[in-house]
Amino acid sequence: MSRPPAPRRDAAPRTPDDGGAAGSERWKERSVWLRVFVYVFVTHLFAGFVMLLFYVGGGQ
Repeated sequence: MSRPPAPRRDAAPRTPDDGGAAGSERWKERSVWLRVFVYVFVTHLFAGFVMLLFYVGGGQ
């Protein structure tokens, strides 16, 4: 079985802002804002559903 090739020592390390790299800072920032928006929206939707349950259940 052959071993995988050793990494080149003269290769420069990739920086986060390589312009299209999967781990770029812009992509991370965008994903954080998307996640915050979804969490806030889902939380409000769930709170509205619970309030609706109290409204329907309290109408004796």
